[in-house]
Amino acid sequence: MARLVQKFGGTSVGSPERIREVADWVARCRRRGDEVVLVVSAMGKETDDLLRLASEVSGTRPGREMDMLITAGERKAIALVCMALADAGVVAESYTGSQAGFITDTNHTDAKILEVRAERIREALEAGRVPVVAGAQGVSTDRDVTFLGRGGSDTTAVALAKALDADACELYTDVSGVFTTDPRVVDSARKLPVISFDELLEMTATGCPKPAMRSVEYARRHGVRLHVRSAFTWEQGTWVEEDPDMEHAVVAAITHDLSEAKITVSGVPDHPGVAARLFRSLADRSVNVDMIVQNASEQGQTDISFTVPHAELASSMEVVAGLREELGAAAVSSDADVARVSVIGAGMKSNPGTAASMFETLAANGINIDMISTSAIRISCVVAESEAERAVQVLHDAFELDRSPY
Repeated sequence: MARLVQKFGGTSVGSPERIREVADWVARCRRRGDEVVLVVSAMGKETDDLLRLASEVSGTRPGREMDMLITAGERKAIALVCMALADAGVVAESYTGSQAGFITDTNHTDAKILEVRAERIREALEAGRVPVVAGAQGVSTDRDVTFLGRGGSDTTAVALAKALDADACELYTDVSGVFTTDPRVVDSARKLPVISFDELLEMTATGCPKPAMRSVEYARRHGVRLHVRSAFTWEQGTWVEEDPDMEHAVVAAITHDLSEAKITVSGVPDHPGVAARLFRSLADRSVNVDMIVQNASEQGQTDISFTVPHAELASSMEVVAGLREELGAAAVSSDADVARVSVIGAGMKSNPGTAASMFETLAANGINIDMISTSAIRISCVVAESEAERAVQVLHDAFELDRSPY
């Protein structure tokens, strides 16, 4: 018998039919002897609908009231799932985030979990019931309802799995696992049977949308085994482990990200403190700077380029333009039509030549590289947005990711 925390995303419970399918699956898990705890997201596009309503009603949208509104979607979903479970012969109880013991900080719309007091969930399990917990929510130290942000249900599930000493945390979604690249871009993309936490963290940081990066970080930090799988086919998915018991492939995956823009500050005096002043000002405006490249100095001047999310481009340009004279920069420019393409693999640490192969492949296909950044297991290039999908395709072919290395 295993103790499992199973998280079901919005598409997995997006209709009455889907909710009944989930209930039938949980009933099967119970019949084979497993203890099951569910974490459920809001149905389908419910969160988007609530956000749209808020924007139609209010221009200020206070954070406290936004959290009260958005978390209503999960409360609705958990009640419906419990009703479907009752029809499937499973005794279940629904719990909001606060009832389940999720204590968070006071940061509305993007709260962080401080503690999980899961006594009520343990009591329900001991009584033979299936707890159904609302994802992405908790109660703050100020006793207000809080929302954990987009992807917060994944983090809820992982935190609950840790608190309950679960054997695994299963993240059910509309895809059957983690793939070598986006299967919508490359038909031959292959589902990975297993991947390391480090590799998946790099993937989620560079364009892979699921699971949420915060949940992967939490799972790695607390040693929670993850299983990313489909709520539509119920097939085995991708296991995420600290150190899979096999040789790492040199390259495990190719990702791409269209959500960033590039800013270049040209003709900056090359002396200490310039970069510090620039990036401190951006940090003070809560701008999330990603890739940074500074050119070699020529005649005492240099160029600094960096990427930011599209949503933060306007505020970033406002900050940089305001600093131009103070920094002594000749010009400030931006380019929103860029994309990041990344090659990721734990085996890169012990196999030289991956960067050369990546650059040669892009060059052979006439794809120009604008910026480059690396980590121990990742190489990222900024290319023109119009070339991003082709870059993914040619790199996937070049590294033969359609073939299993094992």
